[in-house]
Amino acid sequence: MARIRKYNPPQDGDENAVSNADTGNTRVVVQLDDDEDASLPDDGDEMHDEKRQMNLREAIPWLLYKHLDGYFQGIRALVDKSDRVPEYPHDTQKPSISSSPLRYNARKPRSYDPYRPSSSTRTCYLDRDHRIPAPAIYAYDGVPWHMPDPALGSYELLGINGDVCFDRFGRYGPYGLGYSKLRGGAGVGMDTENSDSDQVWAATGQINYHRVDWGYAQEMCSEANKHRFLEPDRNTEELPPAGLHLKGKKGRIAVVVRCYQGFEWTDLAILNFRAMVTELSLRSGGEYTVHLLLHVRDVDLPIWADDLTAQHLLDDYVPVEFHSLVTLWSEPQMRLFYPGDFAEALENPSGHSVHGVYRSAHMPLQVFAMKHPEYEYFWNWEMDMRVVGNYYEMLDRIGRWADDQPRSLLWERSARYFIPNYHGTWENFTREVKLDTLLSGERPVFGPVMFTGRRPLRHEQQGWSVLPDSCVSARGPAQCGVGEGADLITLNPIFDVNESGWVFANDVTGYSDADSSHPPRRSAIITGSRLSRRLLVAMHEEVWRHRHTMFSEMFPPTVALHGGFKALYAPHPVYLERAWLPLGSALNAAFNSGKHNSASGRNSPYDMENEHNHKGTSWYYHSEFAGLLWRRWLGYPQMDGRGARGTERGGIMEESAKGSSGRMCLRSMLVHPIKYERPAEE
Repeated sequence: MARIRKYNPPQDGDENAVSNADTGNTRVVVQLDDDEDASLPDDGDEMHDEKRQMNLREAIPWLLYKHLDGYFQGIRALVDKSDRVPEYPHDTQKPSISSSPLRYNARKPRSYDPYRPSSSTRTCYLDRDHRIPAPAIYAYDGVPWHMPDPALGSYELLGINGDVCFDRFGRYGPYGLGYSKLRGGAGVGMDTENSDSDQVWAATGQINYHRVDWGYAQEMCSEANKHRFLEPDRNTEELPPAGLHLKGKKGRIAVVVRCYQGFEWTDLAILNFRAMVTELSLRSGGEYTVHLLLHVRDVDLPIWADDLTAQHLLDDYVPVEFHSLVTLWSEPQMRLFYPGDFAEALENPSGHSVHGVYRSAHMPLQVFAMKHPEYEYFWNWEMDMRVVGNYYEMLDRIGRWADDQPRSLLWERSARYFIPNYHGTWENFTREVKLDTLLSGERPVFGPVMFTGRRPLRHEQQGWSVLPDSCVSARGPAQCGVGEGADLITLNPIFDVNESGWVFANDVTGYSDADSSHPPRRSAIITGSRLSRRLLVAMHEEVWRHRHTMFSEMFPPTVALHGGFKALYAPHPVYLERAWLPLGSALNAAFNSGKHNSASGRNSPYDMENEHNHKGTSWYYHSEFAGLLWRRWLGYPQMDGRGARGTERGGIMEESAKGSSGRMCLRSMLVHPIKYERPAEE
C-alpha cells in the first residue's frame, strides 16, 4: 500500500523511501509497499482526507493513472500485427480494453530460430555421446490483441522481432518446465494451465537433464567451432587488434553471471540458467560462453589452498550441473590483486569497503578478464535478470546495433531515454539531441576527456589512439565509429552525475582535488552491461596503478568517458504498468527530466526524489511491476497490482476458466529485478 509519513533521511537499504514533496510547511515522503491505486482510507475528516490525497497526487502523480490489463491476455487472443490494437499508447485520452476475439483453436507454436545461418557452424550437444542436440525454444506468431507497446525503447530500432510472443512452456518447456524430476525435468509448471503444452516436446521429447554437465557441453561446442573464432597470440596472450581481425573470424564473448555464496537455486532459477547456456552458447555454435562468478562470502574458507574445501563449497551452494561453470572470488582476494592504501572516498554513503562487492563489483570482473584473454567482450549479468524470449536474440541484436552507431553526439544521445510516442522516429530523436546540444552551448563529448590532474594510461603513453580509422578518414563525421565495436553498452541512459541527486554520485576514490563536479563522471543505473576487453584493461590499470575507483555503476562509464572509448545506451523495449497521460509528454517530463531534456544533472530521474517513477516499469533495480508481470506469466496468481486491497488474479483457475484467453504470451523483453518467482518463495 502507499502511505504518507514524515521525512527522515533514508537509511542504508531503505529502498522503499522513494519520493518526497514539499507541501506547505510539512515535508512528506510517500512509501510504496505494493504499488496500489492512489486511494487512502477514509478517517472521517473530509478536509484531512482531501489534503492527504493532494499530497499523494503531488508526490507520485503516476499512481492516479489507469492500470493496463492488456499484458494479461493469453494465447487464444493472438492476432497478426496489422490487426493489433495496443491498449497503450492509445490515441484517446482514456485508454480502454475491450473483449478479445477468442480463438478456441489457438495458434500453434513454432520452433524459434533467431540465429544467423552459417555453413561453418557445427551442431552442439547436451551429452557426451552427441545424441541430444541443444533444443530450440518455441514462439507464437502474433501478439495478444491489446498488449501495450513499449513506452521506452523500440523493437524495430534494435532489430528484435516484436511480432511474436512467448508463453511459459515455449520459453522454458525445452529445459524442463512442465514435467517431473523423475523424468529429468525441473518439477515445476505442472500446477499451472498447460493445455497443448506437449507441442514443445514433439521434436525432442522431454529431455533428461540430470546428467548434463554444462561446462563440458560448452567446452565441446567451443572446440567444435574453434575455426570460427579469433584466438589469442600464443606469446603475448592478446587478441589481434580490432582492425586486423582475420576475415570471417569473430571475437568470443563471455557472459559473466554474478552470484554469491548462499544464493537460493530454485527450480526456476535452474531453468533460467539452462536457457542462458543453451541459447547463448550451444545454439550459437560457441559465440558466447557463460560463466558463473561466485562471490565467496566466508572469508575464512581456504578455497585456494585446498581443493577439497572448494569442492565442498560448490556442493553446498551450486547445483551439480553448473559446477564446471564456476569461478570463485572473494573480497580478500581483491585486496591481493589491488593492494596498497586507497585514499578516502569523497563520500561513502554505503559505508562499505573499497574492495567490497557493493562499491566495486567491477573488480572481480576486471580480474576475470585478465585471466581470460580469449574473450573480446564481456556481458556483466546478474541472477535476478530475465529475458522473455531468446537470450541470444536480445544480446546479439543489442550488440550489433551498438556497433553500428556513429560516435558523433553518441554520449549526448545516450544520456536520454528514447520515447517513440514522444520523439517519433529515431531520426527525429537524433535531430532533437543535436538541437538541444547546440542550444545548451556545451561542447559535445568526443574522444578522450581532459581535466586537471588526469593521469595517463599505458596505451596513451605509447601513442595508441582509441579512435578507429573511420574517424580519421575522409568519410566524414557521420561515419566515425560506424562498425566499431562498442566498448560499453548499458541498458539505462548514461547520465552526468553532477547535481543529479543520485545518492552515489560522490563515491569517488583516489582522484586528486575531487569534488562534486571533478573529475567529470558518468553513470548508468544497473550494472548489467557489455564491456570490451580494452575498457576492462583500462579500468584494471586505473585501479592497480593509480588507485582510482568509483561506485560500481559509475566506474565503467567514467573510465570510458575519460579514455575516449565508445560507450552508449541501447534503448531496449521497456514497458509500463500504467497508462501515463498526456501521451508522450508525461513520460518525457518524468524520464528525461534533467538538463537539456536528458537524464543528466539537476532534476535527474535518478534523483532520490524522482526514482519512484521507475517502480512501475519492467526494468529498474527497484521495479515492482517486473516481478508481478513475470510471476503472472509463469502462471502464478498475483494481487492485481492494486495493492493488498486488490484482487488476486491469474493462476490456473483463471487461465482455465470458460471464456478465458488462456495462459499469457509476452513479447521479447528484459525484466528486472526478479527476487522470487513462485509465491511460496516470497
